[in-house]
Amino acid sequence: MFIDEHKHRILIVEDEAMISMLLEDMVRDWGGEVVGPVAKFDDALVLARDAEFALAVLDLNLSGTLSYPIAEVIRGRGIPVIFATGYGHYGLKDNFQDYPTLQKPFSQEDFAQAMTVACRQ
Repeated sequence: MFIDEHKHRILIVEDEAMISMLLEDMVRDWGGEVVGPVAKFDDALVLARDAEFALAVLDLNLSGTLSYPIAEVIRGRGIPVIFATGYGHYGLKDNFQDYPTLQKPFSQEDFAQAMTVACRQ
């Protein structure tokens, strides 16, 4: 699917340890390399600006702080973003409605579909 001969680096920003570990496993199952994971907004913002990655999976709500500013930085770099949220697609602000969303809880199939959509954008 989206993984070819070389590894894709995927930034994971998630404040729930179990979901973070699940995402790490899914990325590795697809042959990708994990950047992070990070759970704190400030750490995520630094990686969003400076790290090399091909795609980002962002928890929408990081301990009460919305991750939209992180998504804006990543979008400015032309890198696809997937939001992970319990609110689903309808919980996103209007200017992010077209972004792929993983509705928590999500499956490997949901993750694969979101990755495919994000990589096409």
